[in-house]
Amino acid sequence: MTEDEQKQAAAAKAVTFIKDGMVVGLGTGSTAAKMVDLVGEKVAAGLRITGVPTSEATAAQARNLGIPVVGLDKVSIIDLTIDGTDEVDPKGRLIKGGGGAHLREKIVASLSDKMIVIAEAKKKVDQLGAFKLPVEVVQFVAPALKPKLEALGCRPELRQTKDGTPFVTDEGNYIYDCDFGKIDEPESLALELSNMPGVVEHGLFIGFADTIIIGTDDGIEVIEV
Repeated sequence: MTEDEQKQAAAAKAVTFIKDGMVVGLGTGSTAAKMVDLVGEKVAAGLRITGVPTSEATAAQARNLGIPVVGLDKVSIIDLTIDGTDEVDPKGRLIKGGGGAHLREKIVASLSDKMIVIAEAKKKVDQLGAFKLPVEVVQFVAPALKPKLEALGCRPELRQTKDGTPFVTDEGNYIYDCDFGKIDEPESLALELSNMPGVVEHGLFIGFADTIIIGTDDGIEVIEV
């Protein structure tokens, strides 16, 4: 299968876990977008769910497909979240945030009874770190945080838009894409970043994923964490 077909196959498997009446967290990114399309088809066919989108882009996509969406002011418990990932290691630890939505994604995942992660085969890695770790920071302190991030052993680059201006998240923050190389101790790094004033959130998702669904050349691989 092509990478696109792998994403589609993983998304198709994931939506089979959605049951009538569920509150479903809707992830962000190219693979999650395929899942949202499939959910839209099921809703059009009569499935009754409530979606909690993890970004403004996903919210717009869901509304266009007729999926009822709400914010966290309306629900406090989410039955199931389905989201993509930029990397996943053998322990189910993730790097997310390539789409800049990892803050909302982590909040929604934290409120979910179950999180299913979907990806194509290349996202499955032996060790995290080939993908630059996104670190969302408050605009006010962004320049002062760069040397502090460098002190942790990375090369941080302020994420830019195509026109050369800083990328701004849905919550109005900047993102440093931090090249740590191979990350030997993700838990320790996550703690250091979380304790750094001015860091809003980072892309290390540890202990969130329950089921990993990987599209491969040979079909679907389902990993229970």
